[in-house]
Amino acid sequence: MKKTLPEKLYLEEYFACPIWYADAPEYVDELNKASDPFIVSAKESMKHIEKKRTKEMGNKGDLGLVYHSTSLLNQKGFIEFQNYVGATCHNLLNEMGFDLTNYHVFITEMWVQEFAKDGAGHHALHTHWNGHMSGFYFLKGSKKTSAPLFEDPRAGNMMNLLPEKDKDKVSYASSRVHYIPNPGRMIFFPSYMPHQYTVDMGYEPFRFIHWNAQAIPKSVLDAARNNR
Repeated sequence: MKKTLPEKLYLEEYFACPIWYADAPEYVDELNKASDPFIVSAKESMKHIEKKRTKEMGNKGDLGLVYHSTSLLNQKGFIEFQNYVGATCHNLLNEMGFDLTNYHVFITEMWVQEFAKDGAGHHALHTHWNGHMSGFYFLKGSKKTSAPLFEDPRAGNMMNLLPEKDKDKVSYASSRVHYIPNPGRMIFFPSYMPHQYTVDMGYEPFRFIHWNAQAIPKSVLDAARNNR
């Protein structure tokens, strides 16, 4: 009997890396205003670095600096947004298939960042090991500013890459994907996703809110309450 090889193969996709986004410009003006004093304070705290650098290397202005605020959690002007982000992180982890019956999802960190007006601000490739869901909300930005760049988290794939047919098109061959940070763009992603921010050229202001959420076992929370 003659053997025939299958002419059709059935595709199944596993270990997908989800990234969610939405555009919510209605928050931009309110959160820009609320974040202004935090950025002013962050700039004040960095003045000693600028002075030291000027003394050692000449006046570089704020070239390359990134202004990182203190925590925004439970701060006036951010609570409604914080509650939305927390609920969304819970829903997305649930959508991914995780059993959260015995967990509470909390926003553990939320802060605002602004890159130097003179340019060169950036973030190197990293993950957020202390979270389960992370995200960004862009307050100032455009195609002329820095942008978030995500990389394939599969180490095995990154060790043996083949060239892509079309780098302008996202496909199974893609190892990177980026988003244009227009004001109002919101992005959620699993905290294990490697990401970086490209070098900003200083053409336009660049500011965004960043957060991390963590699913904490209820037993841990109960133990902490009992030990108070």
